[in-house]
Amino acid sequence: MKVSILGATGFVGRRLVDHFLERGFEVVSIARSKSPGSDHSSAFKHISADTTSPGSWQSEVSAADVVINLAGQTIFHYWTAAYKQKIYSSRILTTRNLVASFSKGGPKLLLNASAVGYYGNRDDEVLTEEQPAGTDFLAKVASDWEKEALAAAGYGVRVVAMRFGVILGPDGGALASMVPAFKFFLGGPLGSGKQWMSWMHLEDLVRAVDFIVSGQELEGPLNFCSPNPLVQRDFAKALGRTLGRPAVLPLPATVVKLMMGDLGRTLLGGQRAFPRKLLENGFKFDYPDIDQALAEILSRR
Repeated sequence: MKVSILGATGFVGRRLVDHFLERGFEVVSIARSKSPGSDHSSAFKHISADTTSPGSWQSEVSAADVVINLAGQTIFHYWTAAYKQKIYSSRILTTRNLVASFSKGGPKLLLNASAVGYYGNRDDEVLTEEQPAGTDFLAKVASDWEKEALAAAGYGVRVVAMRFGVILGPDGGALASMVPAFKFFLGGPLGSGKQWMSWMHLEDLVRAVDFIVSGQELEGPLNFCSPNPLVQRDFAKALGRTLGRPAVLPLPATVVKLMMGDLGRTLLGGQRAFPRKLLENGFKFDYPDIDQALAEILSRR
C-alpha cells in the first residue's frame, strides 16, 4: 500500500513517515524541505515542492492509496496581516491543489489536518464533532480548510478531517518551547489559566491514524484529542510535577497580548473538545491522562 504525506518533515509528519515504513508501506514524503531529515529505506521517496502551486507532485498523491495532508504555515509566529494570509493560503491552496489532482484518479482515503480551533473560544462548553464553527480567525481557517478537503468526496474519496488538539511528544511540538522555561523555574499558565486545553499524545495520534487507515469506516470531522482535557493552569501544574519544578509564574494576559498580538488573544482562549466519534467506534487511548502522558514523553527527551 502506498501513502503520500504532505508536510511530512514536520513534528507529526516525521513520526507518521517512520510508522508507515515500519508497517511496510511505500511512503512518499512531500514538503518544502530539500531533505527528509534522515535516511530511510528504498520504500521511501521525498519530493521537495511548494504545494500551494500545481506541479508534478500532484501525480504522486493521485497515485497513492492513502493521502495525509498536514501542510500549512505554523501559527506560532507574530500575526501581521501578511502572516495571517500565509497561514490561510498555505492550507487552502495546498488542499485545493491536492483535491484537484484526484480528478483523474485518486486515493481511497484522505486524512486532512484541521484543529479544535474550528470551534472558536467556547469557554466551558463540551465540544463534540457536531458543534458549529466559531467566528474568529483560526475558526475561519479551519472551517474553510475542511470544506476544501471534503470536496474530495465528489471524486469518491473517503475524507477525514482530523481536528487536532495540542499534540504532545518528544523532539518537537508544544513541549519543545514549554520545557526549557519550566526547567529554569519560569513555568506557568498564560493569563488566568482557566482556559481549556485539548491535547493528545503523539503516539495516540499515530495509532488513531492507523486505526482509520486499517479499515475503520470513519469519515467527516474527528476530534483528535484525549478524552480528558484540562484547564491550562492544571496542565502547568502537571508539567511542573513531572519536571520537579514549580508552576507559579503565570504570564499576565496583558503581557501575552502585548508580546503576541492577535496570536496571544487566541492563546488566552481555549476549547474543551471531546473525541466522541473515535471512542464510539472503539478506539482506545494508550495515554488518556496528562500525568501518564507527560511522564512517558519526558522520559524520552
